[in-house]
Amino acid sequence: MREFSFKILEDFIKKESTSGILLIFSTIVALLFSNTQLVSLYNGFRYVPVEIRLGDLYLAKPLFHWVNDGLMAIFFLLIGLEVKREILEGHLSSPAQLALPGIAALGGMAIPALVYVAFNYNNPAALDGWAIPAATDIAFALGILSLVNDKIPLSLKTFLMSLAIIDDLGAIIIIALFYTSELSMLSIIIASISLVALIVVNRLGITKKAAYFVLGTILWVSVLKSGVHATLAGVALAFTIPLKSKDNRSLAKEIEHDLHFWVAFFILPLFAFVNAGVNLEKIDPASLLEPLSLGIILGLFLGKQIGVFAFSWLAIKLGIARLPRDASWLQFYGVSVLTGIGFTMSLFISSLAFPDPKTFQYLDKAAILIGSFLSGMMGFLILKYAKPSKLSFSKI
Repeated sequence: MREFSFKILEDFIKKESTSGILLIFSTIVALLFSNTQLVSLYNGFRYVPVEIRLGDLYLAKPLFHWVNDGLMAIFFLLIGLEVKREILEGHLSSPAQLALPGIAALGGMAIPALVYVAFNYNNPAALDGWAIPAATDIAFALGILSLVNDKIPLSLKTFLMSLAIIDDLGAIIIIALFYTSELSMLSIIIASISLVALIVVNRLGITKKAAYFVLGTILWVSVLKSGVHATLAGVALAFTIPLKSKDNRSLAKEIEHDLHFWVAFFILPLFAFVNAGVNLEKIDPASLLEPLSLGIILGLFLGKQIGVFAFSWLAIKLGIARLPRDASWLQFYGVSVLTGIGFTMSLFISSLAFPDPKTFQYLDKAAILIGSFLSGMMGFLILKYAKPSKLSFSKI
């Protein structure tokens, strides 16, 4: 069982690392398209109309909305399945395993948010973006980590993965509580009925994928129409899919395995491509020193590493948690810096905080790219040249 668990972890890390490298490529291509004569082609692709109609019921949105509201719901379905598995039988299933990544994730969300608020407390329009630097992109972070793979103990990779999963759970809660628009009671009632039906199907021990996907689709459409962000339907669906059944079949693990490829190699790269295109010619370099930009850049680059490392150091010194096995404090600090790669999740939260990208002339996206780049570059350099654990400076 232990070997099987490690195999799942290694497969996860391998897929996420490759996806992270693909995300880097997608971002570069998006920036090239949006800053060359191909910009009209890029915008035409993002805004191509896509419509699904069934009688009087129809959904008509430009492509980038389908990506952000539809495909990202599948991404959050995968996150929900991963969170459920890790909590019930994985690396978050006991208080001892949960302590360090949980405390680190708390610091990694609180400190960046405070950094952002410190710069933007007197600007009500900008305050909505307080959660932008609080996120970590696990695929991007593991992609950078894979470049120094031979130097990093598995325990540190496990820590980063666990922290990012808790971080994603925090992002889900933030989206549910703070990024919900005006509510449609009819849609909420339909969503609630769908959710109850999913729970009943679960309790009856039904393991047919079609039952969950049909009810899940109804749930997604009703949540989309309700004013609550549609991605939360993916999380709700994930929590109703059974992890174990009477015939020892794990439908949740099967769906997680089936989705991982599509999320890692299609959904996230496509999301990065349609969201990372920033026309740099329209950005005045001096504007990067404005409160909004500094709040995001310093929140990601300084806030994340300070929050994760300081909270973890305190927890370890108080005996609440232990430093990951075979890892030095310098390596641990390097991983803490990597958590400042917000990218996908930061871009997603930014799209919720500022629905009209022209509100701040794309400064939020540019700041996310800069903060994530600085965190990735510094984290990579620290981990590349960090000495093994026998030279740990654990008595600082």
